[in-house]
Amino acid sequence: MKKFNKLSAGFLLLGLLTGWSLQAAAKPNVVILATGGTIAGSADSQTQAGYTSGQVGVDVLINAVPQIKELANISGEQVANVGSQDMSDAIWLQLADRVNALLAKSDVDGIVITHGTDTIEETSYFLNLVVKSDKPVVMTAAMRPSTALSADGPLNIYNAVAVAADKKAAGRGVLVVVNDDIHGARSFTKTSTTDVQTFQSIEFGLIGASLYGDNRWFRGPFRRHTSGSDLSVKGVKELPRVDVIYITADVSPDLITAAVNNGAKGIVTAGVGNGNMTGAALEAVKAAVKKGVVVVRASRVTSGTVGRNVEVNDDEAGTVASAEHNPGRSRVLLKLALLKTSDPKKIQEYFYSY
Repeated sequence: MKKFNKLSAGFLLLGLLTGWSLQAAAKPNVVILATGGTIAGSADSQTQAGYTSGQVGVDVLINAVPQIKELANISGEQVANVGSQDMSDAIWLQLADRVNALLAKSDVDGIVITHGTDTIEETSYFLNLVVKSDKPVVMTAAMRPSTALSADGPLNIYNAVAVAADKKAAGRGVLVVVNDDIHGARSFTKTSTTDVQTFQSIEFGLIGASLYGDNRWFRGPFRRHTSGSDLSVKGVKELPRVDVIYITADVSPDLITAAVNNGAKGIVTAGVGNGNMTGAALEAVKAAVKKGVVVVRASRVTSGTVGRNVEVNDDEAGTVASAEHNPGRSRVLLKLALLKTSDPKKIQEYFYSY
């Protein structure tokens, strides 16, 4: 009986050791793609407000958070190193191609993208529409540069890796992890120029929260995204020009005319209230539509829905109502929709579906 007990204990110990070994070997593989931004910024001192974005490389970012290697097997690539005010269509296309190529590999389980806060809304939504995988794609950023006292970047990277390594993140579209919050790419916005808690999902709420890598999931995103999207940039070398015109009291309608004359294929108006504009601006919009330019009415207001045929007769004007999309996301969606069609009725369906 004693021999049996010793033998059983030996097998138990071997099983436990083997289990631990398999568990360690089974850590997910996460690739970090760096694009620059404040999270990679540098300043001369820890306490000054001024800094330069995109100064630190991906290896430095990874080495600054050694704890992420406990969450996943980590590798990194530098896609770009710019302040996100300089994010461009060319970088978007490069980033989308690389993300899709990586996610097609069986040995890549998730991706984290570091980015500046200024245009992370547009980049994340762009990827939400053109990534063709259900594997987690998680964007993160920081409001303070890497050299700052109490920099927020390292913990944001840690939480982003934790989310990218979480199987429960799959199928939720592109996610944005900042300041312990998990946002959906379609629904968040930057609300403060300097506050660390700048990002808010005002209209629809958070997807979840990540507290030192402990993820809590509240809901999934709605509308089509990633593998469910029929929008694609495969083989695309250039995106159509779409301009955003900010509408004010007594706005100059020649701004709309100038956009048309300079080659815009689409225009988004950041309108007042429910996407409204002056009578003169509306006449300029109608003239643009007659020339084949697709015009989307969005709103400069922080939240709410721009409804079709509410105060502006979209059927008569030939315009598209942006629904819940703000001007920045409206521009992204219109650029991609124009790769497929210039029919305002079909594009309206895209704004309802995505």
